[in-house]
Amino acid sequence: MNRNLIEPQDLTLEELEDIFNLTNQIIDNPKDYADLCKGKILGTLFYEPSTRTRLSFEAAMLRLGGQVIGFSEPGASSVSKGESLRDTIQTVNCYADIIAMRHPLEGAAKLASIYSEIPIINAGDGGHQHPTQTLTDLVTIRKYKGTLSGNTIALCGDLKYGRTVHSLIKALSRYENNKFILISPEELKLPSYIKTEVLDKNNIEYKEITSLEDGIKEANILYMTRIQRERFEDLNTYERLKGIYILDEEKMKLADENLIVMHPLPRVNEISYEVDEDSRAKYFKQAKFGMYVRMALIAKMLEVI
Repeated sequence: MNRNLIEPQDLTLEELEDIFNLTNQIIDNPKDYADLCKGKILGTLFYEPSTRTRLSFEAAMLRLGGQVIGFSEPGASSVSKGESLRDTIQTVNCYADIIAMRHPLEGAAKLASIYSEIPIINAGDGGHQHPTQTLTDLVTIRKYKGTLSGNTIALCGDLKYGRTVHSLIKALSRYENNKFILISPEELKLPSYIKTEVLDKNNIEYKEITSLEDGIKEANILYMTRIQRERFEDLNTYERLKGIYILDEEKMKLADENLIVMHPLPRVNEISYEVDEDSRAKYFKQAKFGMYVRMALIAKMLEVI
């Protein structure tokens, strides 16, 4: 599997299953994999701020016995001097065995893969795709629901710019009998191309609503997202929408006892801290699974297992 991961569809369902199984094995026996990537180097090229994604990639490689080089903001690299993405990628190819890259422009990861002789992992490109977060989400659903089929998933918040939402819908649409409840204000509705090319094309049931209270009653998975300030050109619109959905203890009373609450993080105010104490809140477990699934992915892409 020594190739690039730009979007979840780059992996077959069989490859996904292999990664999920390896992830579970690593979770159960992490010491067995401590030297798997000894002598290997991961390059982390983060042109946008990140906490969980960057640190989980770095922790994953270190826990596999490898090493990490890279930058956490473009101002700390030759990008600030005007270096092109092409030249940065070709330079890092000289030093690393695999690259994880986050970039604010859609399609940047695909472009990087054209110029790279080593595997490229897309760690988020603008509002487009975030495949390793999707792997994390799928592992979490699989862990707590036992299956990736037959679920009713309510996605709430920024469905227009939320790359995690876009990737997750595309990934779950490959499994049978999933339904989606799309909860957002009019300004942040899911892009029409995803509805047309993914949901409608595959005859997947979905509905668009504006009420979190209505959506949470029907779902067995609730995927909350923050309203992303950095994606708005008009900050007045952001200020008007930023607090439109807040999941709190009262709303959780409307939900099924078997609901799981997920969030790609970071959160701003869309989930109250009181919800953290609810056993149905899985977002911090989800963040930890992200490290393990990235360990499995790196090992598979470097062909060390």
